[in-house]
Amino acid sequence: MDRIKSLSYKVLETHKSKFGEDFADNKKILDQVSIVRSKGLKNEVAGYITKYIKREIRDEKAKQAREEASKSLEQESQVEPKPVEATETTEAPAAEATPETTEAPAAEATPETTEAPAAEATPETTEEKSE
Repeated sequence: MDRIKSLSYKVLETHKSKFGEDFADNKKILDQVSIVRSKGLKNEVAGYITKYIKREIRDEKAKQAREEASKSLEQESQVEPKPVEATETTEAPAAEATPETTEAPAAEATPETTEAPAAEATPETTEEKSE
C-alpha cells in the first residue's frame, strides 16, 4: 500500500469524525491529531483524507438515491392496479358513447350520399331520354 494511503488510514481509524470535505480544515485537524514534520507530506495526507471523505459522502448520496428510486418504483407498482380499474370504468362509458356517435353520423351520411347521386342520376337520365 502507498505510504500516503497507509498514513491516512491510520489517522482516519481514530479521528475520522473530525475530518470533513474542506482541505484547509483537514490540514489544521491533521496538525492537531498528529505530528507531520514535512509540509509536503502533510498536504498529501490531508489531500488524500479530503478525497476519501468526499468519495464516501458521494457514494452515500448515490446509495440513498438508488434506495429512494427503488422505493418509488415499488410504490408505483402497488398504485398501478388502482388506475387500471379506473380505466376500465372509463372505457365502459366510452364504449357506450361510441355507438351513439357512430349511429348519428351514419344516419346523416347515408341520406346525403343517397340524395346526391339520386339528384345527379335523375337529370342525366332525363337528358339521355331527350337526346
